[in-house]
Amino acid sequence: MKPRILVSACLLGEPCRYDGASKPCKAVISLSEQVELIPICPEVLGGLPTPRIPCEMQNEKVVRRDGMDLTKAYENGAKAALKLAKDNQVICAILKNKSPSCGKIRYDGSFTRTLTEKPGITTALFYENGIRVFSESEIEGSPEFKMLIEKR
Repeated sequence: MKPRILVSACLLGEPCRYDGASKPCKAVISLSEQVELIPICPEVLGGLPTPRIPCEMQNEKVVRRDGMDLTKAYENGAKAALKLAKDNQVICAILKNKSPSCGKIRYDGSFTRTLTEKPGITTALFYENGIRVFSESEIEGSPEFKMLIEKR
């Protein structure tokens, strides 16, 4: 059996981003020859529609650009993603950077495209539960990622 990796569905070409688009990543897609890729979108799992009004984290809350608090939907999506990760015994996750849910880095909540080194809700929950998270830009050329896959 191939090792399993949880992957942001938008990186696999699924149009589930806030703008209704995807962000296919060839490096991620090509991993399907070595591992089983399990697509997820925590925001959709949390009940949010596609497309949706952009959101950013402000302190511990996730708010839409119009000010509506969607923290609960993001938390529910993160919990559902964690359950999928545990149920499938994934070796790691590859999640989309800059997302208030999946990002290892994300926007700072000012809606000015200013980045902060803080993780999104799903990534933070994965960290708390010992699940290694890589962004799409970290997998190519990463000795740590390569070793993780090869040792399986």
